Amino acid sequence: MHPLLRLLFTPRGLFAATGLVAVGLVAGGMFLQQTLNLAACPLCILQRMLYLLLALEAIAAWMLAGSSHPKALPRSAAALVMAATTITGAGIAAYQTWLQRWAKGVSCTADQPWWESFVNWAGSQWPLMFEASGLCSEAGWKFLGLSIAEWSLIAFTSMTIAMLIALLRKA
Repeated sequence: MHPLLRLLFTPRGLFAATGLVAVGLVAGGMFLQQTLNLAACPLCILQRMLYLLLALEAIAAWMLAGSSHPKALPRSAAALVMAATTITGAGIAAYQTWLQRWAKGVSCTADQPWWESFVNWAGSQWPLMFEASGLCSEAGWKFLGLSIAEWSLIAFTSMTIAMLIALLRKA
């Protein structure tokens, strides 16, 4: 196996790759939002927040995995925290996919839950990054027949698998 591929499949490499992909997905989402005039919905913004959180967690995990800890506990803890974030993101993306594919005419929720209030607050603090003005049930834009929510579900699921590999691999 090529040395770079071998490095990628170490826990530290998986942390770095996951963080870079998360940042890339946020940048790509913002690019699409600005160039195609797409309106992000509250669930889209929640996923964006989770990608940003995942990038921060990846930086911490990468530093922990690189330090000379005699035991794998810090690395395992970081992988578990990142896996929890990716599983949460996959759940949100799966719910949004369900709304877009099968629950036509249904909005995000019937009443405004705490997380939608949080998204509205974040949007008032940093509108370019977190303003939610779209409907969760509208796909808006598709690539290869899949909506952004479906691509996000694939990304979060892939990152969950990467974190499980990082959890099970030795440093």
